[in-house]
Amino acid sequence: MPVTPSEQEEEYFARLDFERRKKALAEQEHGAEAAERQRVLAVARNRCPKCAAPLVTITYRKVELDKCSACGGLWFDCGELDQVLAQGEGSGFLGGLKKIFG
Repeated sequence: MPVTPSEQEEEYFARLDFERRKKALAEQEHGAEAAERQRVLAVARNRCPKCAAPLVTITYRKVELDKCSACGGLWFDCGELDQVLAQGEGSGFLGGLKKIFG
Protein backbone atom coordinates (compact mmCIF):
# COMPACT_ATOMS: atom_id res chain seq x y z
CA MET A 1 0.00 0.00 0.00
CA PRO A 2 1.57 3.34 -1.02
CA VAL A 3 2.27 6.04 1.52
CA THR A 4 0.31 9.22 1.02
CA PRO A 5 2.00 12.65 1.14
CA SER A 6 0.15 13.52 4.34
CA GLU A 7 1.49 10.35 6.00
CA GLN A 8 5.01 11.24 4.84
CA GLU A 9 4.58 14.73 6.23
CA GLU A 10 3.28 13.36 9.53
CA GLU A 11 6.25 10.97 9.78
CA TYR A 12 8.68 13.79 8.96
CA PHE A 13 7.31 16.05 11.71
CA ALA A 14 7.17 13.16 14.18
CA ARG A 15 10.85 12.48 13.49
CA LEU A 16 11.70 16.17 13.95
CA ASP A 17 9.77 16.24 17.22
CA PHE A 18 11.58 13.10 18.40
CA GLU A 19 15.00 14.59 17.61
CA ARG A 20 14.07 17.87 19.34
CA ARG A 21 12.96 16.02 22.48
CA LYS A 22 16.04 13.79 22.40
CA LYS A 23 18.32 16.83 22.21
CA ALA A 24 16.44 18.59 25.04
CA LEU A 25 16.73 15.48 27.23
CA ALA A 26 20.49 15.24 26.54
CA GLU A 27 20.94 18.92 27.47
CA GLN A 28 18.89 18.43 30.64
CA GLU A 29 20.98 15.40 31.64
CA HIS A 30 24.21 17.31 30.97
CA GLY A 31 22.96 20.18 33.14
CA ALA A 32 21.98 17.77 35.90
CA GLU A 33 25.43 16.12 35.78
CA ALA A 34 27.13 19.50 36.04
CA ALA A 35 24.91 20.52 38.96
CA GLU A 36 25.59 17.22 40.76
CA ARG A 37 29.33 17.66 40.23
CA GLN A 38 29.20 21.16 41.73
CA ARG A 39 27.19 19.85 44.69
CA VAL A 40 29.70 17.06 45.35
CA LEU A 41 32.62 19.47 45.08
CA ALA A 42 30.96 21.88 47.52
CA VAL A 43 30.45 19.07 50.03
CA ALA A 44 33.96 17.66 49.54
CA ARG A 45 35.75 21.02 49.69
CA ASN A 46 38.14 21.16 52.63
CA ARG A 47 37.54 17.46 53.36
CA CYS A 48 40.07 14.64 53.34
CA PRO A 49 39.78 12.55 50.15
CA LYS A 50 40.60 9.44 52.21
CA CYS A 51 38.37 9.70 55.30
CA ALA A 52 36.28 12.88 54.69
CA ALA A 53 37.42 14.54 57.92
CA PRO A 54 38.05 18.30 57.86
CA LEU A 55 41.40 19.46 56.48
CA VAL A 56 43.61 21.87 58.40
CA THR A 57 45.90 24.25 56.54
CA ILE A 58 49.55 24.09 57.63
CA THR A 59 52.53 26.00 56.33
CA TYR A 60 55.62 24.04 55.28
CA ARG A 61 58.54 25.85 53.64
CA LYS A 62 56.28 28.86 53.00
CA VAL A 63 53.76 26.68 51.13
CA GLU A 64 50.24 26.11 52.52
CA LEU A 65 49.42 22.39 52.56
CA ASP A 66 46.29 20.57 53.69
CA LYS A 67 46.57 18.08 56.55
CA CYS A 68 43.75 15.80 57.66
CA SER A 69 42.59 16.36 61.21
CA ALA A 70 41.75 12.66 61.65
CA CYS A 71 44.07 10.38 59.65
CA GLY A 72 47.01 12.79 59.36
CA GLY A 73 47.17 12.56 55.57
CA LEU A 74 49.03 15.38 53.85
CA TRP A 75 47.49 16.69 50.63
CA PHE A 76 49.21 18.80 48.00
CA ASP A 77 47.23 21.01 45.65
CA CYS A 78 48.41 21.42 42.08
CA GLY A 79 51.95 22.82 41.98
CA GLU A 80 52.61 22.73 45.73
CA LEU A 81 55.01 19.79 45.57
CA ASP A 82 57.06 21.64 42.96
CA GLN A 83 57.15 24.72 45.21
CA VAL A 84 58.37 22.69 48.18
CA LEU A 85 61.01 20.94 46.08
CA ALA A 86 62.19 24.22 44.55
CA GLN A 87 63.04 25.49 48.04
CA GLY A 88 64.99 22.38 48.97
CA GLU A 89 67.57 20.26 47.20
CA GLY A 90 64.88 18.02 45.66
CA SER A 91 66.28 14.80 47.06
CA GLY A 92 65.14 12.50 49.79
CA PHE A 93 61.56 11.44 50.29
CA LEU A 94 59.89 14.36 48.47
CA GLY A 95 62.33 14.07 45.59
CA GLY A 96 61.45 10.41 45.30
CA LEU A 97 57.75 11.28 45.22
CA LYS A 98 58.35 13.76 42.45
CA LYS A 99 60.18 11.13 40.41
CA ILE A 100 57.23 8.77 40.82
CA PHE A 101 54.35 11.18 40.33
CA GLY A 102 55.93 14.18 38.65
